[in-house]
Amino acid sequence: MMRLMKPIIAICAALYMCSSLSAHLYDGAAAFAQTASQATPQIAPQADQIDEAQARNIGRSLRCVVCQNQSIEDSDALLAADMRDLVRARLAAGDSSQQVIEFMRARYGDYVLLKPPVQSNTYLLWFGPFLALILAGLWWLRALRHAPIDEEEG
Repeated sequence: MMRLMKPIIAICAALYMCSSLSAHLYDGAAAFAQTASQATPQIAPQADQIDEAQARNIGRSLRCVVCQNQSIEDSDALLAADMRDLVRARLAAGDSSQQVIEFMRARYGDYVLLKPPVQSNTYLLWFGPFLALILAGLWWLRALRHAPIDEEEG
C-alpha cells in the first residue's frame, strides 16, 4: 500500500507545482498593472455614445489584474472600475471591440486576457500541466516496475 502512495503523492505535488507556477508567472504583470492604473488619467465616457452591452461583453473577456481569475465586469476592485471606464472611453472615442482589447493587451500584457493566446511565451501555461502529468505517470510506471516484490513468509 505504501508503495502506491509515494507515486500518488508525487503526482499531486507535480500538479500543484505546475498550477502555482502559472500563477507566479504573472505576479509581476499584476504588480505592474496596479502601478500603471495609478497613472491612468480619469476619462469620463459619454454614456450616450457607447453601447453598454458591447462594453460589458468586452469587460467579460478582460481579467482584473488585481483579482484572481475574475473579469473586470465581476470585480469590485478600484483598478477594475478604472479599466471598465477605460473600455467605455475607448468605445466612446470610436474604437471597435478588437481595438479596445488590443489597447488593453498592449497596456497590461497578455495577462489581461481571460483566455490567453497560445504562443511561445504561454506554452508552459498551456502545456505544462499535461507535461507534468505525463512525466509523473512515467515516473510512477518506472517506480512500479522496479519496486521489490513483497513475498509473504508462510
